[in-house]
Amino acid sequence: MNKEMREIDERTNLAGNSMFELLLFRLGEAPGTTRRELFGINVFKVREILVMPEVTVMVNAPPSVMGIANIRGQMIPVINLAAITGCNPTKGLGILLVTEFARTTQAFAVEEVKEIVRLGWKHVLSAEGNGGGLVTSIARLDGAAENTRLAQVLDVEQILRDVFPDQHKGVQEGVVVPKLTLPPGTVVLAADDSAVARMMIEEGLKAMGIPYIMTKTGQEAWDRLQSISDQAATEGKTAKDKIALVLTDLEMPVMDGFTLTRNIKQDPRFKSLPVIIHSSLTGTTNEGHVKSVGADAYIAKFQADELAATIREVLNKAK
Repeated sequence: MNKEMREIDERTNLAGNSMFELLLFRLGEAPGTTRRELFGINVFKVREILVMPEVTVMVNAPPSVMGIANIRGQMIPVINLAAITGCNPTKGLGILLVTEFARTTQAFAVEEVKEIVRLGWKHVLSAEGNGGGLVTSIARLDGAAENTRLAQVLDVEQILRDVFPDQHKGVQEGVVVPKLTLPPGTVVLAADDSAVARMMIEEGLKAMGIPYIMTKTGQEAWDRLQSISDQAATEGKTAKDKIALVLTDLEMPVMDGFTLTRNIKQDPRFKSLPVIIHSSLTGTTNEGHVKSVGADAYIAKFQADELAATIREVLNKAK
């Protein structure tokens, strides 16, 4: 096994232990201060890291798009993350993070890359409600230690939707989404930590005519599932009489989608519940991951018609 394959295999095995790798970078001085805060992105989303190449400025490009770069023959838009976050890059934007995200490739210009850290998802906490509209979660880099370093995990889904609204739409007006009928009395239990992703999922499920319960983390979904199971038991029913399937993101604070799926499939109360993983982490490596934890399907974000087709296929198999 060559070095690259060993590294991929190591990172793949991290998910089995509820861990992941976070690439840390800086964008410059935070608004109104001289502090240079740390930001993070899942290593699985980063295709490569480059010294800033020549960037061609495009006519009429969005304000936060610096232009396009010709990287290995591919024309890739370069997004100024410092401008989006309001940071002041005193050292300049000298590094490019080329990322693959939900079937799209784009590059983020950053001031500097610091390091890669391995973290447990339990040390990543939801940032929702803490004033960070473009931040999904806060990573405690030194575990539970007091005064630990913190890194902000940016909501890339929200950023891409803001920068390229025409390319990152939910259910588009005039597009007919196939209607679906769940077993009587059941709903879809969904989990996603991104506010914009939740909005798009809700739009899609409503267009399909599917009732749902939306949660913000894997832990919240797991707690809700157990509560529903307990309530069903008092009625002489099972969780499957209440939940038609679980639709989950992969990257979520506290408990990720891999762990949620594994918990469901290893629990006798829930193991017959279908689980669909709906993620921006695309590629064969992640699809292999999904199979290893027992998920019934994997779909990349976000096409409502594809989601409808996958839900229909999974429900038909579960009959």
